[in-house]
Amino acid sequence: MKGQALKGHLDMLVLAVLADGPRHGYSVIEELRHRSGTVFDLPEGTVYPVLRRLEGAGLLASDWQEVAGRRRRTYRLTERGSAALREERSAWEGFSAAVGSVLRGAPWPNPT
Repeated sequence: MKGQALKGHLDMLVLAVLADGPRHGYSVIEELRHRSGTVFDLPEGTVYPVLRRLEGAGLLASDWQEVAGRRRRTYRLTERGSAALREERSAWEGFSAAVGSVLRGAPWPNPT
C-alpha cells in the first residue's frame, strides 16, 4: 500500500522538504527518508523526475553549484511553489481529518 498511498502526494512532500531551504536532489531523498522514519525510502529514479517536473511547472528553481569538485543542482521553492504548498497542505489536512473521522466511526462536522 505504501507506493499507492504515496501516489499523488509526492509533489507536496518534496515541496514541504524544500520549504526549509534549498537542497540538492539526494538531500531531498535523505530528508524524506529521515522525516518519515524511513517509510519513504525512495529511489533517485522516483524523486529526480518530480524535481524536474516541479521546476518545469515553475514551483521550483535550481542552480548548479560545485561542492568538493563535483557539480550538483540545488533546488529551491519559488513564490508559486510556496503558494502551491500552502494550498496542498490545507487540502491534505482537510482530507486527512475526514479520513480519520471515517476510520474512527465518528461523523464529520457539518459546516452548515
